[in-house]
Amino acid sequence: MIQENFNLRPYNTFGIEVFAKRFSAFSSIAELKELLTQRNDDPLLFLGGGSNVLFTKDFDGLVLRNELNGIEVIDENDTHVIIKSGAGEVWHDLVLFCVENNYGGIENLSLIPGSVGASPMQNIGAYGAEIKDVFVSLEAFHIESGEIHSFDKEACEFGYRESVFKRRLKDQYVITSVTYKLTKQHVINSSYGAIEAELEKMEVIDPTIKDISDAVIAIRSSKLPNPAEIGNAGSFFKNPVVDPLILESIQRNYDKVPNYPAPNGKVKLAAGWLIDQAGWKGKTFETYGVHKMQALVLVNYSDAKGAQIFDLSTQIIADIKDKFGVELEREVNIL
Repeated sequence: MIQENFNLRPYNTFGIEVFAKRFSAFSSIAELKELLTQRNDDPLLFLGGGSNVLFTKDFDGLVLRNELNGIEVIDENDTHVIIKSGAGEVWHDLVLFCVENNYGGIENLSLIPGSVGASPMQNIGAYGAEIKDVFVSLEAFHIESGEIHSFDKEACEFGYRESVFKRRLKDQYVITSVTYKLTKQHVINSSYGAIEAELEKMEVIDPTIKDISDAVIAIRSSKLPNPAEIGNAGSFFKNPVVDPLILESIQRNYDKVPNYPAPNGKVKLAAGWLIDQAGWKGKTFETYGVHKMQALVLVNYSDAKGAQIFDLSTQIIADIKDKFGVELEREVNIL
């Protein structure tokens, strides 16, 4: 059933009150096809967890929420297991399912907000791991033809927080399921210092994948606000990848600039560090601002407008460009 003048506040983690002209949800391909016959000429928007979007105005079209659920093991041997998940599953629920069943590979990605369908679209990553490391394939509904198409890793054209679905094929497909290859004999990834420090606090010497997941959950919980309590979309900006000369220029004025090797001789900088050094961390403006514990996170404390948060991000981008010569890019989709 399609509902009209529908409040989207519960369906975006920023908690922005905007209204969709029309709204419905689908839990099967048949339901999706039926709803699309009722689209008329309305603009179309698909929502998953609503964790990577900032609404700056009402949506004058049809919003369809992806509720394609289900997790199944489709193949396994002594060393690996192949699992397939509906795109509407909550990502962290999938992580917990895998950890509980001793399937390794995504424990470093614990507590990332959003849905399974967003994981390849964004090539989500954290603490030394990315989805492309465990990705096998996905199925996606082609909106124009109504066909289900399959995409392997190469076809997804993964990059840093990028895929073909955010660029060349944007708005042409709806991801319906994702298949991953996980381990039974694990390679523990505790390479990020924050994980090592948290494991020491936990007095863990020989960590399991559950220990890694617990450590990541503890770290993220201590630094990032819970969207159920403070509206946010996690990291608002991507970590910029720059020429080494830019890094050298910043190092003339700042000691110990966090940086990491990137492809093609580039270096990746920490956007949160840049924003913090520029003095934005913890700044509050009326009912919104920059989180006090993590400068990457813009927050809605109560009833902020999406346009206000967008304007704040624009000011931050301009200031970082002016102070450091670095152009920040928003990770969140702006609507």
